[in-house]
Amino acid sequence: MSRRLISSGSRFERDIGYSRAVVDGEWVFVSGTTGYDYSRMTISDDVVEQCEQAMRNVVAALTEAGAGIADVVRVRYILPDREDFERCWPTLRRHFGESRPAATMILAGLADAAMKFEVEVTARVAIEGSRR
Repeated sequence: MSRRLISSGSRFERDIGYSRAVVDGEWVFVSGTTGYDYSRMTISDDVVEQCEQAMRNVVAALTEAGAGIADVVRVRYILPDREDFERCWPTLRRHFGESRPAATMILAGLADAAMKFEVEVTARVAIEGSRR
């Protein structure tokens, strides 16, 4: 099995030294992803808009990896303010409501004070000829 690195083009990946996602066999590991619009390197002040953008970023990484939201088996949400989490539920339910991956919400400070939401996912995709 080969290992493939996926980049969003974010300066953070270059500056810190990581990949947006790593594909290793049937596994896709998407790094913690915030609500930055990487094409503009901007971030909204609103947590729901950050959640929406973070999910667009995750979907883009999964798509490039040959996976989709339905392939996600594990998700971690990281927020610095627990009061913001419930506001994100409708967005998260829209994305994960059918597949219902294992999930954890962690309260923690994020790398930049402007960041209010971060999500990390692990997906598993079937490889031709293999059985799950």
